[in-house]
Amino acid sequence: MGRRLAPLTLDNLPDLPERCRSCVFWELDPVSGEAAVKAGKPELEKEAWISAVLLEWGSCGRVVYVDDVPVGFVLYAPPAYVPRSTAFPTSPVSPDAVQLITGLIIPEYQGQGLGRVMVQTVAKDVLRRGFKAIEAFGDARSKQGSCVLPADHLLAVGFKTVRPHPVHPRLRLELRTTLSWKEDVEMALDRLLGAVQKEPVLRPL
Repeated sequence: MGRRLAPLTLDNLPDLPERCRSCVFWELDPVSGEAAVKAGKPELEKEAWISAVLLEWGSCGRVVYVDDVPVGFVLYAPPAYVPRSTAFPTSPVSPDAVQLITGLIIPEYQGQGLGRVMVQTVAKDVLRRGFKAIEAFGDARSKQGSCVLPADHLLAVGFKTVRPHPVHPRLRLELRTTLSWKEDVEMALDRLLGAVQKEPVLRPL
């Protein structure tokens, strides 16, 4: 089984699930996001967002392929590039952290270590760019179909609450500089991305 990990670009954006390609929940503020959906052009807004981040910051995601078939992705960026995050009551994301926006491994490929491969790449990238942590907004209600990660699962895999809230707490995972961080972070995000069997906690957008 051939595995390949590629930075997310405009060229391979079509390899994301269709509903994820047209979702601009995180990429636009609430007003702009609603306008884009009403105008019937969320895919164009998604492309514009990725293009801008690519030009200013670099790749903001990774796509994993098995035998050239796209089977998963992860999306992340500094908080300055995630307009929707400012609408959360527990914002802002810390300036020393990258926001874990969303991620997915399709069910039939879970439990094969693909999440670990993605996470290793993301963690190295985040550290290389000088960030110290990964943060995410949680959904304390674990609402089905939400674009927000379930808070209880974030807590279960090692994230700590830094701003409590009954609905949308903000959580943080430290990327410690000691050797011990590697296994902790890889396992935590590996489970979060659904790579450990029976732990498919990230939901499609």
